[in-house]
Formats: sequence, structure tokens, C-alpha cells
Amino acid sequence: MEPDLRTATVVETQSPVSWAAIVGGGFVAAALTLVLVAFGSGLGLSSISPWSGSGVSASTFQIGTGIYLVIVGVMSSAVGGYVAGRLRTKWVGIHSNEVFFRDTAHGLLAWALATLISATALASTTAYLANGALAGSAGRSSQSQTLSQLSPSEIFVDKLFRPAPGQSPSEAANGNFRAEVLRLWSADFYKNADLSPADRAYVAQVVAARTGLTQADAEKRVDAVVAEAKSAADTMRRNAAHLSFWLTAALLFGAFAASLAAAEGGALRDGTWNGRVLTPRAL
Repeated sequence: MEPDLRTATVVETQSPVSWAAIVGGGFVAAALTLVLVAFGSGLGLSSISPWSGSGVSASTFQIGTGIYLVIVGVMSSAVGGYVAGRLRTKWVGIHSNEVFFRDTAHGLLAWALATLISATALASTTAYLANGALAGSAGRSSQSQTLSQLSPSEIFVDKLFRPAPGQSPSEAANGNFRAEVLRLWSADFYKNADLSPADRAYVAQVVAARTGLTQADAEKRVDAVVAEAKSAADTMRRNAAHLSFWLTAALLFGAFAASLAAAEGGALRDGTWNGRVLTPRAL
């Protein structure tokens, strides 16, 4: 007689995903993220100052902001993941390894949902705070609209046409020449992040004619303003890159924290109460 090698097959009728727990954990993580970001914004605004020698330096502020973003990501994701793991339904007849995987997956899904919610909410909140900061406490709506529409290129063109000492600013402020130079500046910097040699020579001639500077001094001014614009663009690029790296670290650490916390919450969900002591499920 040959042995019967057939094994019993257990059909799982319960869904392996508890969407209600995931949505709940995601909303908890997103709400906590907004609270911590608002608190961090208050700390950041209170630590900086427009006066020289007061407040923290720019580099210290950037590093502190990055570290705080990582802390926010870990704390909010861990709480959301724990809630998702603790609130999910109990799976009966499932191996403990599979339960552990599902718990971590629930935490990861809750983190993903919270990330999408936070990205949408923070984008609108940041825009609102920026508009409010520009408007000021006196409600200067026209001034805030002007500042929000101001292009950085216009500032550098203004520096080009600043009149020489002793010269009247009326001639240098002619709108036709400024508009032409602004178009050249914007087009060249958009393509090559610099003025082309022909445009640089022409701009120097226009600056010399409109400001009373000599040709040599006008060329020096153009070179100085172009160097300042390139330095400002490079600083913005490096700051954006650093912020992207910190955000990436915050998201990755947050995903790990949410998965780990969900596994802990699931172990406690399936644990047993001994009086007032909760014994977690063996992982």
C-alpha cells in the first residue's frame, strides 16, 4: 500500500488586508505630521533673526531642519503604523511568519497613505503661510502680490542699471532698455545659466550708456552681477539638493518605523491579557 500524500487545504475566507485599520493609521500619522511640522515651524521662526549676530546660522538652521524632518517622519510614522497594526482584525489559522509580514505590510501601507495625505495638506498649508507672511499683519495685499510676482532676474537687472555716483537715476531707469536687457538675461540664463559673449558685450554697452559708467566699469559691473546671479542660483541648487536628501531620509526612516511599529502593534493585538499585563504574541 502506498502512503496517502494528500494534504489538507485550508481556504482562507478572510481578507489579508484590513483597510479600515490602514486608513485609520494613515490619518493618525498625517495629522501628527502636521502638528509636528507646525511646532517645528514655530521653533524655526523663533531661532532665526534678520539681525547679524543674532539667532542661529544658516548652515545650523538647515542641518537642524533636516534632523527635525527625520524625527517627524519617524515619530508620526511609528504612531500611525502602531495604530494600523493594533486595530487590524485577527487572522485565524495563519502562520506566525505570515502574520508578521502582513503586519509590516499594514504599517507600510499606512505610511504610504499618510505620505500622500501629508504631501497634499502641507503643499496647501505652505502656500497659505507664505501668502500670509508676505501680506503681513497690516494686510498689505497689493504688496504681497507684487512680491510674489517678482522675478529674481529683475533684481539683477536693477543692479545693472544702478546709476553711477553723481548721476541722475532717471535715465538709467528707462523701461525700454530694462525690458530688453531683462529678456536677454532671462533667455540666456534659462538656456546656459550665463550671458552669451555677444549679449554680455551688448548689455555692457547699454549699461555704460544709461548709467554714466565708462565701458570698462560697465563691463566689470556686468561681470560682477552675472557672478552674483550664478552664485545665488548655485546656492539655491545646493539647498534644494540638501532638502531633497533630508526628505528622502525622513521618508525611508518613516517607512521602516511604520512597519516595525505595526509588527509590534499586531503582536500586542494577538497577545493575551494576564490581569493587567498584556503578553504579546511570539514573533
